[in-house]
Amino acid sequence: MSWDRVERLLGVGTLAYLRTRTVGVIGLGSGGSFAAVALAMSGVGRFILIDDDVLEPANVVRHAADRRYLGQSKATAVADLIRQRNPEASVEAIHGRIEDHLPRLAEMDVVVVGVDAEGPKYAVNQACLTAGRTAVYAGVYERGEGGDVCVIRPDEGPCYACWAEHLREGLAEPIGAETELDYGMIGPDGTLAAEPGLWIHVVRVAGAQADLALNVLLEDTEAHVEMPGNTVILANRQLEIYEGRVTPPYGAEWVSVPCNPDCLVCGCRRPHAASSRVSLSDLAALGNVSLEDDHAASEAPSPAASSTEMRTDS
Repeated sequence: MSWDRVERLLGVGTLAYLRTRTVGVIGLGSGGSFAAVALAMSGVGRFILIDDDVLEPANVVRHAADRRYLGQSKATAVADLIRQRNPEASVEAIHGRIEDHLPRLAEMDVVVVGVDAEGPKYAVNQACLTAGRTAVYAGVYERGEGGDVCVIRPDEGPCYACWAEHLREGLAEPIGAETELDYGMIGPDGTLAAEPGLWIHVVRVAGAQADLALNVLLEDTEAHVEMPGNTVILANRQLEIYEGRVTPPYGAEWVSVPCNPDCLVCGCRRPHAASSRVSLSDLAALGNVSLEDDHAASEAPSPAASSTEMRTDS
């Protein structure tokens, strides 16, 4: 297997560095499976894959794995795909819920989050803050009309709870514009109905997620690129991302979602609010999040759920 072209692009030293990095992928559905394989093909050397689902016939048209893997754990299937693309990679496949494996996040240099339910996202968010790990979340809008990717760092900017609350309000601080976000698809309850789109539209978002995760890994190298915001919103179809301004098909907009100084999850970053951290159960009791399981959440989204979801059940 030759890495000649990747070496020419990134440099021999950078590729060698990537081989020492560990990526965790939480959720190996339509988006997570693509992101995992893409990162393997970019030279990442170690993976920890976590998913509690198995590949079913209905998944095949929206998944990196094909019919050969029917009935197998999605994590196991994607692990095999990675080994076929990057035989030298170390891959650990875990069949289970992320809530049962949160300590493993401390082993990851970056966490790629591809789950669709809000409960696991909030659990990952809190665990990443504790472990000091950067996470990259992605969501695809209904019917694949667009999607977004955000980079959540443990030491600056918003945590995922801040980010989700801000986006549910339909607001953000756009880069170079004084306009208001208006997705045009958020229902009166603040959620977005997750209807499946074509895989070609899902993977555009997943590709951006993988690329931003790779950029996080490259922060100590010359290959790193400074991004103009912490969130990129992608339009696969014509989409009114900002109110009164239509983004054409294949366009994109960068926004900076700010940290919420009153956030109950990351407020402990402030020295004077060291006692403000609350548990995930406390947060749920306030009605901000739903802690139901993946299947229940996908069938009946919580009114308090984020306005974006990465569909991982297909």
